[in-house]
Amino acid sequence: MKGDNIADRLLDFAVACLTMATEIESSPVGKHIARQVTRSSTSGGANYEEARSAESSPDFVHKIGVAGKEVSETVYWLKVTDRAGIRTTVDLARWIDEGQQLIRILRASARTAKGQGVTLVTQTSEDGSE
Repeated sequence: MKGDNIADRLLDFAVACLTMATEIESSPVGKHIARQVTRSSTSGGANYEEARSAESSPDFVHKIGVAGKEVSETVYWLKVTDRAGIRTTVDLARWIDEGQQLIRILRASARTAKGQGVTLVTQTSEDGSE
């Protein structure tokens, strides 16, 4: 099915982030980061899944945009974890890079859908004019 590759990548991204969150949650700082990463990393994929069954082009654009924002937030928290020197077995550099790739893909999908949406909206009106 179209979009399965991105869905799988978002799922793998979320699982890696959940693994990291589980490892670091013992301190107050770790608990804070773990909660943020858990929420945003799983939300990115969930919003992508919602976008895949969107009811309209604007609905798709909105949901894919939310997915991109959530992945972007997750990348921020991964960078905080890395810069703060918080220890984890998760390869933070790998998942930061993957997150950045996913953000670019999601943004490109939104741009493409916006372009198609504009074409659909301006193509014809109720009276048949453009």
